[in-house]
Amino acid sequence: MSSETQTRTHAELVVDIGPIAHGGHCVARHEGRVVFVRHAIPGERARIRLTDAGEGSKFWRADVVEVLEASPERVPHFWHLADSLRSWSHGHAPVGGAELGHVSLEHQRGLKAAVLAEQLKRLAGVEHPAVWTDPAGRGNIVEPVGEAAAAGAADAPGLGWRTRASFAVTPGGKLGMHAHRSDQVIAVREMPLAVAGINDLRLWDIDLQGIDRVEVAAPANGSRPLVLLAPAAGTRAKRLSAILAQLPADVSVASFDPAKGEALQLRGRTWVQESAAGHEYRVTGEGFWQIHRDAPDTLVGAVRDFLHDGGYLEPGAVVADLYAGAGLFTAALADAVGVTGSVLSVEGAPGASRDARKNLHGAPQVEIVQGRVERVLRQTPRNFDALVLDPPRAGAGKAVVSQLMAAGPRAIAYVSCDPASFARDLGYFQQGGWSLAGLRAFDLYPHTHHMETVALLTPRP
Repeated sequence: MSSETQTRTHAELVVDIGPIAHGGHCVARHEGRVVFVRHAIPGERARIRLTDAGEGSKFWRADVVEVLEASPERVPHFWHLADSLRSWSHGHAPVGGAELGHVSLEHQRGLKAAVLAEQLKRLAGVEHPAVWTDPAGRGNIVEPVGEAAAAGAADAPGLGWRTRASFAVTPGGKLGMHAHRSDQVIAVREMPLAVAGINDLRLWDIDLQGIDRVEVAAPANGSRPLVLLAPAAGTRAKRLSAILAQLPADVSVASFDPAKGEALQLRGRTWVQESAAGHEYRVTGEGFWQIHRDAPDTLVGAVRDFLHDGGYLEPGAVVADLYAGAGLFTAALADAVGVTGSVLSVEGAPGASRDARKNLHGAPQVEIVQGRVERVLRQTPRNFDALVLDPPRAGAGKAVVSQLMAAGPRAIAYVSCDPASFARDLGYFQQGGWSLAGLRAFDLYPHTHHMETVALLTPRP
């Protein structure tokens, strides 16, 4: 970083905060240059601290350090370490992961709805997507999920929902989290968004020297938690044993290599037992599972309703679950089509595919294939009644969308965690003669900018 960039990065400006944008920041302008500002609310006037401001950059990034004219939707942040105003007053950046904690929950959902609508209009040309409404009949609202159950206390809604959490480790061996877009690790002593099963481990009291990263999974069903430790290069077995001795005896512990995705058992199991929609699932190590305690049932219900109500998911139907993970949707699809139907379950990650085989071993109508979706569809052509896809954040992409349409299904249920990649893929579907027949959006990540959508896509007549 040049000295000029370094000086500018530490500068502070006063700006008027503009609209919300995809990614958890608002848009402001300074002398014609766009500044993406985190920890702001549209309509505010604020003093901001530049955190990324190279002279040749197309845009700058900044954090709010003082609110000069506050939005009526601004509330006290529930977490000191994620509070930009408090953190910068103490000389350091806030931790990531709760970037909307200063906004009332209802307004958070309104901001997310605005982002979704903007992405759909800009990338897919969809002016008015299928309406999602709250019980009062208000449209354009991202639906809350399990708020009462996850609150933990009547005055703390939107907390206690994460069943999985990822932590860094400070140079001194303390549990920590990264500041946004930074290598800086800040020690933490609580995780308010996490379920009690994670906080009760009190990992911040443990000496984690020799560990680079810690992953924790505490299933909402109360089954045995799992702590994954990523050792630093050269960490000896004796150091791992010392850490193991500090953890509760009823917690499974494994070491893992993030690059290889392999876990080595230290105590207990290398997997956790999850529950959803009447099924039990084994999920290994870093294998994917929805992190909100109520997300699996919510998403399975939305997919099943869209496909069942449309007549696409009946006994004897031929369906596929793409990017299937451990088989969350596969199991529900197998229930719906029965033994006279068939379900093709496709997952690229070998570990997750092995989990799916264990989870679905009692369903003869399910065929599980490990491999890239585009390769499997090309090698196993068949006529489908319906497809379900839940791709990673990057979305399916143009080539896969073309293959999906060529497979000739009567309907597709598309589950997405990113409105931009979903809107882009929706544009590809529309170019191929498909249309958006239904859409629901869920606030599965309160106090963050993330959301989950479930869409029903059908070919135009």
